[in-house]
Formats: sequence, structure tokens, C-alpha cells
Amino acid sequence: VQLQASGGGLVQDGGSLRLSCAASEGVFSSSIMAWFRQAPGKEYEFVAAISRSGGTTTYADSVKGRFTISRDSAKKTMFLEMNSLKPEDTAVYNCAADTFRTWRQSRGTMSGYNYWAQGTQVTVSS
Repeated sequence: VQLQASGGGLVQDGGSLRLSCAASEGVFSSSIMAWFRQAPGKEYEFVAAISRSGGTTTYADSVKGRFTISRDSAKKTMFLEMNSLKPEDTAVYNCAADTFRTWRQSRGTMSGYNYWAQGTQVTVSS
């Protein structure tokens, strides 16, 4: 398994969750990493991405200021800290790795992310 996501669950409006995405060594060190989500009946939506070095991040406007993406090279794991959660954040969250493209080429677009984890469900109750 190249990527494995975990940490989803049920939380109340305004609550917090931390998602994790564990990666194999070869994938983690060479990849831009990102989170995407899909709400029921909706298309996949970009959430956040982090560069290979961890020095650059980008977020969807809908989560900016509430979510924080990070990566830990020693643990080969990416994280998504989600605060002030809202019911509209309810979705299946997937982590993905982009091994080949540059940061500019990647820019949150799904196509080109060549490794995907199984999703983890996040449910925010009102």
C-alpha cells in the first residue's frame, strides 16, 4: 500500500479532527502531497496541498484559515488539521501524491496525482 489515510470520524459543528496520510518512503520523499474531498452527490474538490519540501502550501478558499496541512519526513506522514469544522465539510477525504509534476503544474488539479489512498469519512453534525 503506497498511501493510507486515517483519522476521520463524527464531530459536532465547530469541532476539530486531524487526518493522517501515511506513505511509503519512495512515494513520500518524491511527491507533492494533497487532500481532496467528495461530498455526497458532488464532485471531488481540492482541499489543500503541500510541496515536496513542506515549505509551500496552498488551500481551497473554503478551508483557508481553518485547515492546516503539514508533513513529517521522519514519519513519512502528511497531516490535515481541521478546526472550526462545519456541516458543509462533511465528505470522504482522500490523500494523494503527485510524483512527477512541479508545484506550478500541480496547483491542486486532480489529474496527475498518481497515487491515491482509500478515503476516510468526516461527518460534521449540526
